[in-house]
Amino acid sequence: MAAIPTQREGEPRAREVRGQAALPGSPLAPGSARALVRAALADAPEVTARLADDAMAVVSELVTNAVVHAGTDVQVDWRLEESGAFVVEVSDRHPSRAPRDALGGEGMYDTPEYGRGLRLVTTLAESWGVTYRAGAKTVWARLPPGGIGNADAPAPEAALGVAEDLAPQPHRVGGDRDWLGRGALSFLAEASDLLAGQLDENLVTALTGQLIVPRLADWCAVWLEDEASLRGGAGGGPDRVWHASENHIEELRCALEKEPPCPGEGLRSGPEPYPWPGHALGPQGADGTALAYRLIAGGRPLGTLVIGRCGLTRFPDEVTGLVEDLGRRVALAIGAARQYARQATISAVLQRGLLPGAVAEIPGVRSALVYEPCDKGGPSGDFYDLFPAGDGRWCFAVGDVQGKGPEAAVVIGLARPWLRLLAREGYRVADVLDRLNQLLLDDATEAADAAARALVAAGGRPVAPGDGPQTRFLSLLYGELTPHDGGVRCTLASAGHPLPLVLSPDGTVRTAARPQTLLGVVEDETYTSETLDLRPGDSLLCVTDGVTERRSGSRQFDDGDGLAHALSGCAGLGAELIAERIRRLVHDFGGGLPEDDLALLVLQAE
Repeated sequence: MAAIPTQREGEPRAREVRGQAALPGSPLAPGSARALVRAALADAPEVTARLADDAMAVVSELVTNAVVHAGTDVQVDWRLEESGAFVVEVSDRHPSRAPRDALGGEGMYDTPEYGRGLRLVTTLAESWGVTYRAGAKTVWARLPPGGIGNADAPAPEAALGVAEDLAPQPHRVGGDRDWLGRGALSFLAEASDLLAGQLDENLVTALTGQLIVPRLADWCAVWLEDEASLRGGAGGGPDRVWHASENHIEELRCALEKEPPCPGEGLRSGPEPYPWPGHALGPQGADGTALAYRLIAGGRPLGTLVIGRCGLTRFPDEVTGLVEDLGRRVALAIGAARQYARQATISAVLQRGLLPGAVAEIPGVRSALVYEPCDKGGPSGDFYDLFPAGDGRWCFAVGDVQGKGPEAAVVIGLARPWLRLLAREGYRVADVLDRLNQLLLDDATEAADAAARALVAAGGRPVAPGDGPQTRFLSLLYGELTPHDGGVRCTLASAGHPLPLVLSPDGTVRTAARPQTLLGVVEDETYTSETLDLRPGDSLLCVTDGVTERRSGSRQFDDGDGLAHALSGCAGLGAELIAERIRRLVHDFGGGLPEDDLALLVLQAE
């Protein structure tokens, strides 16, 4: 390994930039690491484009190796030293499993690996190494100031030298000069960025074909394996087929359907020989060679990639290695897309279960609802309900849970059914809030106890950020409606929630409750309720903070009683038109899409 150079006299000193991130050992980790490091280097104007590109390639390779070969959570640390050198360290918790040897040390594996392993790192870094600690392993690399070839060669010649070192050998005379100019290094880095941003496995496979054909092979095909099935390999026809000549695609597909890949025992990515489908490729494709690569991520087989090239008896080693490296990135991208699809499905099911199928119709009351979650694919932190409670009573709720996603879903999953149960058991508004407050506190205590037991069982290992119990606060506006001759009696209470407003037919607006403490914060808190009569034409507006805290620069929508002013302009409108006008005003106020969940409920006495 090269010695670490000292700063030359008279050279400007770069300001130090550093950062770290703990990432799950999932297919999303390499893309997340690249995004974090790219953002950090963007704030350092002295970083050259070449150094930034090299840093992206090295970070991607080190994190990918850790995810694929260690399979544990990954810690990434980076820094830009005062000399301008960039240093990255990637740690995992599998110290017994060494990283892939840069130059093909096959002895540490049961079967040889034909990928480049850490050769990218060897080429780009002036020094790199592995540090073993108790329970952890760190692979580190140091890139010279300015990037590759900074000291000894002009930039174009140095970059071309690296590209020629890592690029596959040309298989057509003069046909790969553009490839050599661009470089396999650049290809892998750009392929990683392209694949990491895709959340649909069909799109990932489509991009795979475009990356491989015709640059690395004359044709290729991908079989995807169904995770729900018990079959040991890809069966039936390929999911996607590409050929440099579209005229051969259908014939090739038919031939490949008869020869599905049959992976051997174990999880080996390949390459493995594949029967040549010469009869499907015409006279010029009668002879050639084909290889199959198993696509594996997270210890699970996800599919098989097959590539073929006419007129050769074997692929050059550089091509087989490059395709194996690309296959690893394709597998990670497919794994990430499937993980995202699973999460999106779970989120959609959760969202449907956390909200009422329909709001109740109340005699003598018109209602209108606007509900717009910020994240269309995940559980929202806002929720609502409007339901009959028996004995001529109807109850309504508009709530907002701290946070979003599964933690918010847990709280809503507790709160909404308990609200209905307590209301139907005859508990009044203040009593319902008292009991719901205690329920949330008890649940948080149980979660903390469970986390403490897990910590003890893990031998005192510190809990990673986000793994421990989360504080479960809930702001809630809850009320009870009792229609009667001449109007509707409304009893309500606000627990840490934006206060409801009442609009009279003459345009007068007044608040309808007083502020009280969030639910799930104070033990033995006693809540109180207030009662008012909604006369015919009166409208009650209930909102979440996605309305009141909608921002436009440094201003919020409710600054200076902005919501009350907006509501006063709705005098004479029905419930649906009031809800739509407030929604439009909130959207227009910020000039862009809302950055928070938005919910509002209008109840108007007829």
